[in-house]
Amino acid sequence: MVSPSIYGLVLAGGASTRMLRDKAALSYHGKPQLQWSWELLDQVCERAFVSVRADQATEAVRAGLPQILDVLEGKGPIAGIAAAQAAHPDVAWLVLACDLPYLSRATLAYLIANRDPSRLATAFRSSHDGLPEPLCAIYEPTSRATIASYIQAGKQCPRKFLIQSDAKLLDQLDRRWLDNANTPDEFRAAGGALDSEPTPATRTLHIQYYAVMRERAGRNEEELVTAAATPAELYAELSRRYPFALTREQLKVAVNSEFADWSAPLRDRDSVVFIPPVAGG
Repeated sequence: MVSPSIYGLVLAGGASTRMLRDKAALSYHGKPQLQWSWELLDQVCERAFVSVRADQATEAVRAGLPQILDVLEGKGPIAGIAAAQAAHPDVAWLVLACDLPYLSRATLAYLIANRDPSRLATAFRSSHDGLPEPLCAIYEPTSRATIASYIQAGKQCPRKFLIQSDAKLLDQLDRRWLDNANTPDEFRAAGGALDSEPTPATRTLHIQYYAVMRERAGRNEEELVTAAATPAELYAELSRRYPFALTREQLKVAVNSEFADWSAPLRDRDSVVFIPPVAGG
């Protein structure tokens, strides 16, 4: 069964009352945060849009980007999600807040790689309280009617929607991935942190599965965009996606057709194979 396509949506319709200026226009990466977030989505989704209020549509930071207008007044972020689903009901939506300065392509690649289209949504757990993070999440087409009913019942909190829904939740590989910046102090702190710490590099790896590994993964091979820097980190990531029961001590790992150490550095376009024990041998 083919999974629905994924469109991207940056939520940029807020009033930024705590920041005291437009969060979409703040610069952490040498350009407005809204532009930077939209470009991230455009790299990993089939199409990408920004969600705005009608009175914001002609503002400079928003006007040059593909837009979906909010149609529900005073409902907050869930109104943007509902408007996107109404505009394109047959696709999944990867929804982002525009105030996530630590976000990276690795965040989105990990979310997409671990998506479960059979659930209403796939989201991260908060690294602070363990609850769902609704504003970096994939909402499947099947969630549209449920979200509409939720809004009609007078509810508007997307986090509570995910808590009450059949959502797949993922642990964050970096606990700061979804830390946001809502105040001037948080803006200054994030800018300083990003200036001093490089963004984790991502790499595309070709992974092959054999024997019991193939059975558990449900596939022979795949390409994965990941921030994992070693086979050990890669196997830990894959074990969160698939029900692998074997420990590292029970496996051998090969990189580019040669046996490798679990701490060997992985490079872009490496081919990785995890080799399970041979039955009877």
